[in-house]
Amino acid sequence: MPSYKAPLDDMRFVLNEVLNVSQLKSLPDFESVDDATINEFLSQTAKLAEDVLFPLNASGDREGCHHDRDAKTVTTPKGFKDAYDQFCAAGLPGFACDPKYGGLGMPIVLNTVLSEMFCSANMAFAMYPGLSHGAYNAVHVYGTDEQKNKYLPKLVTGEWSGTMCLTEPQCGTDLGLIKTRAVKQPDGTYKISGTKIFISSGEHDLTSNILHLVLARIEDPSTPPGIKGISLFLVPKFTGDGTRNGIYCQRIEEKMGIHGNSTCEMGLDNAYGELIGEQHKGMRAMFVMMNEARLGVALQWLSLSEIAYQNGLIYALDRKQGQPIEQKAGDENLSKPAVSIIAHPDVRRELLTVKSQAEAARALIYWVSMQLDIAHKHADEKTRKKAQKTVDLLIPIMKAHFTDNAVDNTNSAMQVFGGHGYIKEHGMEQSNRDARITRLDEGTNGIQALDLIGRKVMKENLLGKYLSIINRDVVEAAKAGVPLRMLCRLLKSAWLRLWFHTYWLRLKAAAGIALSKTGQPKLLARVMQDAGAMSTDYLKLASVVAMGHMWVKMATVAKLRLAENPDTRDFYETKVKTARFYFDRIMPLAAAYSRSICRGSKSTMDISPDSFAHQQTTIAEKSWTKPEKA
Repeated sequence: MPSYKAPLDDMRFVLNEVLNVSQLKSLPDFESVDDATINEFLSQTAKLAEDVLFPLNASGDREGCHHDRDAKTVTTPKGFKDAYDQFCAAGLPGFACDPKYGGLGMPIVLNTVLSEMFCSANMAFAMYPGLSHGAYNAVHVYGTDEQKNKYLPKLVTGEWSGTMCLTEPQCGTDLGLIKTRAVKQPDGTYKISGTKIFISSGEHDLTSNILHLVLARIEDPSTPPGIKGISLFLVPKFTGDGTRNGIYCQRIEEKMGIHGNSTCEMGLDNAYGELIGEQHKGMRAMFVMMNEARLGVALQWLSLSEIAYQNGLIYALDRKQGQPIEQKAGDENLSKPAVSIIAHPDVRRELLTVKSQAEAARALIYWVSMQLDIAHKHADEKTRKKAQKTVDLLIPIMKAHFTDNAVDNTNSAMQVFGGHGYIKEHGMEQSNRDARITRLDEGTNGIQALDLIGRKVMKENLLGKYLSIINRDVVEAAKAGVPLRMLCRLLKSAWLRLWFHTYWLRLKAAAGIALSKTGQPKLLARVMQDAGAMSTDYLKLASVVAMGHMWVKMATVAKLRLAENPDTRDFYETKVKTARFYFDRIMPLAAAYSRSICRGSKSTMDISPDSFAHQQTTIAEKSWTKPEKA
């Protein structure tokens, strides 16, 4: 049977020692944030995750959600409703929400820790309150005072929940193709009709009302075509007078994993809706929710990697198989009992690959969450803007890189289990199935790579300041001596590769733009093709650098603690050794990504779409016959 224990020592190490999160007490509303508060919060949250949510993970996966087509309702798996009530009783839906609307007003970084534990314990369950928090943020930023007072207190208590409804059968990434229509009414509200698919938590029995944030196009001659004509609406399941609104679950999507979460196809038939924000500015408002969701999906990867590592480690320590690889043939010890499989180098490689990436990811996502707190609360505007730019840069990197590794890491845990990993009772196959959605959720990873290179790097030029932060930390870390100086040299090498490719691409783009103004657009077109073809490798290079940055920060603190407190030597020594593994076995990928980037787009674009189609037609039409016997 699988198990889960919140990694509290690792969490405290990152929060209290690496990031010094208690420094946030200097920001407005965070005066109570200190090490004692953080430690108490971690302990209490861990109990709920371990004792209440985790026991429902496997049973919820087996049972799934049940859709009553006649009543148009959805029932969540047994135990979910009681668990949700406990979640609300602890005040956790409003943990990081505005006290003005009943929230506890705690930092986002601590809410991130809370979410990590809940996603590790039960990812399907954690998605219900996770989406509600995203809806809360969108209304909090763009809603009117009347809307905030009407809807936010109910979201904060957890009495109501929220969703976001973007995708339609004919459009996912290209939301300009949305067909859902909104017709304005004399009282200023709207009647909305259309179909939305892949709506997580679209219908359930956990709350008394569900607030759907719906993208739609206003039916009016003034509505611009494409993405510029999209508006955002709040469509409640029940309207203010308790009337059932015209938005229903038409079916539950049959999917690979996260069976405990109701992923629905939602139909809207003249449903009552209220405009959130300005007309035709829906994407701006939705991105408040979308960015939080992308951070949440990155967090899901960390959570699943953590539980995969924990269970793989337990099995590797317990399972006896084979003799030590260093033992010579004919050795008299061959007759001795088999050793635990963790003695074998390749099993350790599997586990350390997961461990080294998960720990770096934890540090990075906590650090980015802390930057969000600074962006929201710091008194100095320049400091707020600088922190927000760091967040904007790193969100696509984290979302794509973390989730690209999600399936790999759960696969690694399955591999440690051998054939037992493929069997349901050990829980690894569920983690693997649950992990697969993360590469697709909230924009596929290819879209994240294009967003990074096209918008964040080329258009907004956000990378330079982050590279400066890394350079500062590398200079500081190198003072700690061996082995930090060696790790810093390796990180600086990858740093230089990332800097070079960025500089080269921006230089070529500037030349292409200049030539296009003289009637020579070919260079710019080639630069755009090169950027598209290299975008995923570029993102992976940036992510390896970002994770290496976190390991340098963690190893620097661990090295200092080793000198200060010999009683905790094993914990800090393991941190330094895990950092060394990351730089020995993961960081070399930077050179491979760099070489791939240098190849440009020629081999990618040489085969025309017609050639692909011709090949497919040839294969389909080819007549295969059995050879005649000689």
